[in-house]
Amino acid sequence: MPRYVILEHDHPHRHWDLMLESAGVLRTWRLAEPPRPGGAVAAEPIGDHRRAYLDYEGPVSGGRGTVVRWDAGTFEWETDSPRRVAVVLQGTRCRGRALLATAADDGWLFTMEAVG
Repeated sequence: MPRYVILEHDHPHRHWDLMLESAGVLRTWRLAEPPRPGGAVAAEPIGDHRRAYLDYEGPVSGGRGTVVRWDAGTFEWETDSPRRVAVVLQGTRCRGRALLATAADDGWLFTMEAVG
């Protein structure tokens, strides 16, 4: 099963990086706030990251701050298209269906439905 991690990152401002393991890399979205069931969070797709971040906490090279693991676990793909990604997260904090989708203004939103 593929893995995911959410890292709290303090550079250039505090945000959370959602990273999904896919084809040898981590597809990554920057979240403006930590995920919470029933809430919508602004998201921004950013470049793929190395798989090493699945297990890493500490300083980021190039003076780009520090990352701390906020959540981690496994996930299952439901939908993967250019404007919509849906997964089921099985982590410590996040357990349920997560959706990343483009909004009317072409920005991205992250929403999560908790499971039972």
